[in-house]
Amino acid sequence: MAKVYISIGSNINAEKNIRLAIKALQQAYGKLILSSVYESEAVGFDGDNFLNMVVALNTEDDVYTVAATLRKIEDQSGRDRSGPRFSSRTVDLDLLLYDDLILQEEGLDIPRDEITENAFVLLPLDEIAPQLVHPVSGKTMCDHWLNFDKNSQKLWPIEFKF
Repeated sequence: MAKVYISIGSNINAEKNIRLAIKALQQAYGKLILSSVYESEAVGFDGDNFLNMVVALNTEDDVYTVAATLRKIEDQSGRDRSGPRFSSRTVDLDLLLYDDLILQEEGLDIPRDEITENAFVLLPLDEIAPQLVHPVSGKTMCDHWLNFDKNSQKLWPIEFKF
C-alpha cells in the first residue's frame, strides 16, 4: 500500500471544483486526509487568486495509474490544457509524493519541485504530514516550512465547507 500526497488548486469556480475533485478522489481511493484550504495569489502569471490544499491517501495503484486517475479527474472538471503552463484553471491535481519514490520521466516528476518552491503546496503538506521526510533533501516537511521564506509568497487560510 502506497502513501500518496496530492495538491489541489483552482481559481475558476474554485470552491465548486475543489469539492468535485475531493469527491472524485474519495470515490477512487476512499478515505482521504485533508489539509485546510488556503488562498494565495497566482504564481507565475497575473490572474485571480487560487484556492489550494493537499490531500493524502493510501492506494494499491501504481504511480502511473494514480497519475492517470488525476488527469482523468482534471479532464472531467473541464481542465483546458491548451493555454500556457501558468494560467487559470478549473482544477489542478499534482501528484507530489508517492511513498519515497524518486522518478523523473516525461510528464511525471516525483517528488514535485513545487513542494519546496511554493508556500501553497508546502504549508498544507506540512499541516497534514510535518514529520514526512522529503525523499531527495532528507529533511522533514516541518523543517522545509520553518526554513521557507514566508515573505516570498502570500498565503492565508480560509474557511471552507467540504
